[in-house]
Amino acid sequence: MIPSSASSDASASLFLSAADDDDLGLSFADVELGEGQRWTTWPAATPTERGPHPRPDWVVTSAGAVDTELGILKTGKEADVFLLERAVPGDPGQRTLLAAKRYRGTEHRSFHRSAVYTEGRRTRNSRDARALAKKSEHGREVAAAQWSLAEFEALRRMWELGAPVPYPVQVSGTEVLMEFIGSAGGAAAPRLAQVRHDPEALPDLFAQVAALMRTFARAGVAHGDLSPYNLLVQDGRVVVIDLPQIVDTVANPQGLDLLHRDCVNVCDWFARQRLDVDAEELFGELVAESFG
Repeated sequence: MIPSSASSDASASLFLSAADDDDLGLSFADVELGEGQRWTTWPAATPTERGPHPRPDWVVTSAGAVDTELGILKTGKEADVFLLERAVPGDPGQRTLLAAKRYRGTEHRSFHRSAVYTEGRRTRNSRDARALAKKSEHGREVAAAQWSLAEFEALRRMWELGAPVPYPVQVSGTEVLMEFIGSAGGAAAPRLAQVRHDPEALPDLFAQVAALMRTFARAGVAHGDLSPYNLLVQDGRVVVIDLPQIVDTVANPQGLDLLHRDCVNVCDWFARQRLDVDAEELFGELVAESFG
């Protein structure tokens, strides 16, 4: 992988945009890609594999763009998240940073609690369903792809409802590309649990978290694994991440239990910061929203 400090120079020197291609009489085949680089995967994505409209202006859709890995942002039991630059060399107006979340395939050994979240979900392909049940190698690949698609669809749905989630750019197999929440220089926004907060800012932060939970509840879903570790804070704005396990509070028999756990996790953290909050009160409000 190429370090972030070298990303712009490496992209500019190694790659040509589609317009440059015509001007210089070269083809993509004439350009050698560097380590950790690839041509953009955007053209291969179908409309259902791309983010919703209206699409933000910063989304780079040029076929002449190049994806460059800049490093790893987070490792996890189910997936790793990488920092990715998608840019058209020579055009500073077409450059963006993305978070590339990649679910593990055949070597994956986790999703240890997946059954809790996937109750009520079905797969249309009978071969895939059998493979999932047998936990075969193919089944593990199917599981990884299903989780990436589940996260993309959850992000897409919540974005359309106005919830503060990263914009979902596209999904491809086991990879979800989404808006990078952080600085233009590649510094990721801190998690709520990692930020030393001014006591006067806590009420607003809690209000934002409660509001996003209400948006989820009105849609009949719960995050399912909400905690201060998957709530980012960027310039005072809370953004929720890690949505593959989003659950239907009605169709999933454990939906309300998971919603209650979300409330307890969030309220316990704020209470430890000496903010007067009540998990049961929040839970009651969200249940009313879910079934109202």
